[in-house]
Amino acid sequence: MRRAYVDVETDEMKRLTVIGLFRPDRGTRQWVRPNFSRLELMNFLTDVELLMSYNGARFDLPLIKDQLGADLERLFRHRDLMLDCWANNLYGGLKKVEGRLGIHRDTEGVDGWQAVRLWHAHRRGEAGALDLLLRYNREDIENLEALALKLGVVSDGRIPAAPVGDSVPAPGSAPIAGGIR
Repeated sequence: MRRAYVDVETDEMKRLTVIGLFRPDRGTRQWVRPNFSRLELMNFLTDVELLMSYNGARFDLPLIKDQLGADLERLFRHRDLMLDCWANNLYGGLKKVEGRLGIHRDTEGVDGWQAVRLWHAHRRGEAGALDLLLRYNREDIENLEALALKLGVVSDGRIPAAPVGDSVPAPGSAPIAGGIR
């Protein structure tokens, strides 16, 4: 099953600054404001059957719909991995969950608020700010694949291991790889 992972960065007014997509079969693609392209985004998602995010149903997808006019939740099956985490008693933001599951991050210490500050630093012309923001976003989307594997949502990197949709397994019904709860 072809799948993709999505994550956005925003400024403090929730205006999109970066849109990142990762497809295991095609790699990563990122768009930076003001160079968003709904057509390019949709072309990159051609043949995708499943779109995954972390808290995307409440944050990323509505922002993309409102600001780009691309209703990804209507066009693709969507699975919010945050709900799978909750079903496995893993609460908190993506970075906290990654830490609990041993998922490595080179941009350790960068969070959503730092991403806002990096955007403003980039706009002021500070060298390296945009590069760090894009590395942070890249890790967010690429680590979603690692999270999906650890949760058993996908196995062997290709095949869905659990039902796809808005529902999540009942608590305790889908152990995380390695027996972590």
